[in-house]
Amino acid sequence: MTLDDAYANAPYITDADAYPERWAQTADTYRGRLAAAGRARLGIMYGHGPREALDLFLPDGVPEGLCVFVHGGYWLKFDRAYWSHLAEGPRAAGWAVAMPSYDLAPRVRIKDITRQVAQAVIRAAHEVEGPIRLAGHSAGGHLVARMAMPGVLPDAVAERLAHVMPISPVADLRPLMQTAMNRDLQIDDAEAQDESPVLHPAPKVPVTVWVGGDERPAFLEQAEALAQAWGAAHVVDAGKHHFDVIDGLAEPDSEMVRRLLG
Repeated sequence: MTLDDAYANAPYITDADAYPERWAQTADTYRGRLAAAGRARLGIMYGHGPREALDLFLPDGVPEGLCVFVHGGYWLKFDRAYWSHLAEGPRAAGWAVAMPSYDLAPRVRIKDITRQVAQAVIRAAHEVEGPIRLAGHSAGGHLVARMAMPGVLPDAVAERLAHVMPISPVADLRPLMQTAMNRDLQIDDAEAQDESPVLHPAPKVPVTVWVGGDERPAFLEQAEALAQAWGAAHVVDAGKHHFDVIDGLAEPDSEMVRRLLG
C-alpha cells in the first residue's frame, strides 16, 4: 500500500462522489431555515480575504457558550457552506455554533491556515460569551488540535476552552510529505514538526479524539497516536467511515454531541 492510497478515503466509500452535493444541499436548506428564523448571522468577516469569514448559528435562547466547527478536505478543498447543518446538534442544545472558511493550499501553507483558524476562533469568541468547545474533521481535526496547543490562541480565549474534539484528525503531518498531495501542501520538515500535534506536549484542555471504526487504517492510526501522545479520551465509532463519522454533530441527542458538550 502506498501512502497516497493509505490517505485516500473516497475509493473505499460506497457512492463517495454523491456526498459533497448532498452535504451542500442539506447545508443550504439549513442555512435558509435558520436565516428565516433570525437564528443565523452569515458572512461575519474575521480577516480581509474573501474566505476569511464565518457563519454563526444561534440557539433560541441565550447561548450556553460557543462551539466552533472546522471543516476538512486536506486543507485543499471545501468551505463552510458544505457543513452548516452540522451546527444543529450543539445549537439545539443551547450553544451558538460558528463555522469558518479559510484559504486553501496551494495559495497558502498549512501554518497560514492555522493562523486563520485562530483568528476565526478569536472573532467568534468576541461575538459569544461563555465556554468554548471546538470540533473539527480530518484536516479540521488537525486545526482544532492546534488551537488547543499553548501559544496558538491568546490567553483570554484559550482560558475559555472547555473541550476540543478532533474527529478523524491528521495529527502527524510527516506521512503526507510522501504523498502526491504535497505538491500543493508543500509541507517541509520544519512545518511538519511545528504543525503536528502528536509531536508536542498535551494541552491542559480536555481532548476527545473521535474516529470512525470503518475508516482507513491510516486514520485509525492517526487518531490512536494523538490520543496516546496527549493522554486523551479516544472513541472509535463502530460502523462509521470518514464521510459519515461527522453525522452525529447534526443530532442533539447523539453520543458525539453529548461528549462534545459534556
